[in-house]
Amino acid sequence: MVITPVIEGNQVTFFWYGAGQPQLIGDFNYWSVDQPPIEFELVGEGVWKRTLTLPMDAYLEYGLVVDGQRIADPLNPNSAADGMGHTNSYFWMPDAHDTPLATNQPDVPQGTITTHGVVGRGYVVGSNRTVHLYRPATDEKTPLLVVFDGTGYVEKARLPIIVDNLIAQKRIRPISMALIDPGGTGRTVEYACSDTTVAFLIYCVLPLARQQLNLLDTPGAYGMMGASMGGLMSLYTALRAPEIFGRVLSQSGAFRGDFIFYRSVIHDLIDYMPPQPVRVFMDAGRHEWFIDSNREMAALLDKRGYDVRYHEHNSGHNYPSWRNHVAAGLEFLFGD
Repeated sequence: MVITPVIEGNQVTFFWYGAGQPQLIGDFNYWSVDQPPIEFELVGEGVWKRTLTLPMDAYLEYGLVVDGQRIADPLNPNSAADGMGHTNSYFWMPDAHDTPLATNQPDVPQGTITTHGVVGRGYVVGSNRTVHLYRPATDEKTPLLVVFDGTGYVEKARLPIIVDNLIAQKRIRPISMALIDPGGTGRTVEYACSDTTVAFLIYCVLPLARQQLNLLDTPGAYGMMGASMGGLMSLYTALRAPEIFGRVLSQSGAFRGDFIFYRSVIHDLIDYMPPQPVRVFMDAGRHEWFIDSNREMAALLDKRGYDVRYHEHNSGHNYPSWRNHVAAGLEFLFGD
């Protein structure tokens, strides 16, 4: 047996050994959200094979469907939890690599992280939320970046380490962060353009951040950031409270998708409200099901006169992708 996938240039070959025919799903076919699974071909007794042509700089995750069950590739030693209850296999194409910004450097001053419980006051599902506060290694006053899916961004995206390194390299000004955990099964409700979530940020999270961190008090200086529905909610929050949150970093924003069947109110806010003083950075992977909706949103923001920058990359809907491309957004929003 071989270690899979076998990568030769832009050709990627997957193998399976067994009696039944497996199927291949992954970022490259949008996890079969709107495309069929990829069939393997029988090339020998109990030996199945499938070769794909993929971009040279791609990072991709995938899985197999065997006897109706989704599993990680047992021939690939590289796997990771996707945060949605699955274990995915993954690989890097020859020109792709993990960002060095996500690694602690011995000569870089590190910010401090403290963890707090915040009472929800009825604004969110359940009674309270966990908030991680990041304070940079400086005594100067800083803007605040509020981040949805906080623990994911701390542990899987390594965002505090990336911010430490960007500050040390003088690629961004020092910033503080409030990284907020979602409410479990309440995440979809809270992140689907919810005014009560905006109220929770303003009346529960900001008082804690102002008490614990050394923050600027400049109107519009704070930022919102998130991935998937967190990206949707970040833009919505800024549109509802631009006098506080004047900067948005949306990664793979869920502006339309398989579980959003309606035209979200965010499109109407952008279409019919006067343009707000909000600066927006968006990125999305070409191998994810939200790619078309991100292109549409970037074009709409640009048409309406917003200061927006949009970036695409050859990867999918996962934390390594967001980790490897978040620096560009931070530089755009906080690079002065």
